[in-house]
Amino acid sequence: MSQNDIATRIQQDITANPVMLYMKGTPNFPQCGFSSRVVQILNHMGVTYNSANVLEDPALREGVKAFSNWPTVPQLYVGGEFIGGCDIVTEMFQSGELQELISEKVAAE
Repeated sequence: MSQNDIATRIQQDITANPVMLYMKGTPNFPQCGFSSRVVQILNHMGVTYNSANVLEDPALREGVKAFSNWPTVPQLYVGGEFIGGCDIVTEMFQSGELQELISEKVAAE
């Protein structure tokens, strides 16, 4: 798959899914602590989200980093907008910003 194909796939994912998480592993079986933490936050909030396991697809793993210009996974998108990785998601959750953002963006879908 070319870099363009990967970028197209990511764009389709984040357009079709109001909350999209690129992670290592799956929500039921996260493969790293950072992915696990983001899943715990989203589950705690009761958010409906889709995810993609970057460990199954090395091209996707590199593609999401290039797409967002962010060097690490997990990566969370809300309403088609890149939010950040574990640290940013955790800070936003603790301050209440994440809940506001998701209710605004997802309610608007």
